[in-house]
Amino acid sequence: MSTPTPGPSQELGAFLRAHRELLKPVDVGLTATPRRRTPGLRREEVASLSGVGLAWYTWLEQGRVTASRQVLTSVARALRLDAAGLRHAMRLAGYHEPVLSGAEPSGLAATVRPVLDSWPASPAVLLDRHFDLVAWNTAWSALWGSPESVPGDRRNLMWLMVADPRLRTVLLDWEPLAMNIFQHFRAQAGPALADGRTGELYDRLEEDAPELRHWWGCHSVAELTARTVTVRPPGSAPMSLTLSSFHPVDDPSALILLFTPSTEQDRERMTGLCERPLRAVDPDADARAAG
Repeated sequence: MSTPTPGPSQELGAFLRAHRELLKPVDVGLTATPRRRTPGLRREEVASLSGVGLAWYTWLEQGRVTASRQVLTSVARALRLDAAGLRHAMRLAGYHEPVLSGAEPSGLAATVRPVLDSWPASPAVLLDRHFDLVAWNTAWSALWGSPESVPGDRRNLMWLMVADPRLRTVLLDWEPLAMNIFQHFRAQAGPALADGRTGELYDRLEEDAPELRHWWGCHSVAELTARTVTVRPPGSAPMSLTLSSFHPVDDPSALILLFTPSTEQDRERMTGLCERPLRAVDPDADARAAG
């Protein structure tokens, strides 16, 4: 916490005050008293529930102090803010991405997987804040190989980019994209850079691709830019795919990557690649399709 100083946080203060006034004492486990002259909780009640001083919380609503992520999360919890409310409060405080400690990757995967499956000829994957692969579609597995064949501690986009032989063979001129992915991870990781999973991942990279340690030891950052890449899967002609990326609304710390065939010919080739497992299991599939 800081001492009171003028600042541009009036909007955050108004947002917190509005939510305080919407709550009833019973909503937070307090007993209502008949002497309340104004609706909602009192400032001292929110301060007590948040574990901060009354004067400091008053200054926060007045826009005169700044709050750390941890303290603002405590205030948001006391005000019963949902994930969207916490996200908005963090952004008003100058934090572009809240720490959604309650977000379950499995829950997000269940929500996003139908979206990935709606692109049958476009490889797509859902990544968490560490770039671990959380969900993917059939086209992704057909092009890059099934992530399920990769050990869980290495099922990560950065590891795949530098240590997976299939990806490095299929993706022509893989190095610019791989470097950009490492730069983007550092740019968006925030607190994730210091947690245990990132350390474990770097250890795996060190074990499997030590010659590229300067990539994860570098401090350069960059956005992951849209681009066109060329891929050549085994037994297939080269294809051109356009890479785009976006964040799910439910968890902006996650990332969806989508590789869209650039032309109709590329789409037809990608569709054929996705149908190969069917032909391998059912050798009569081609004859039926031709008939």
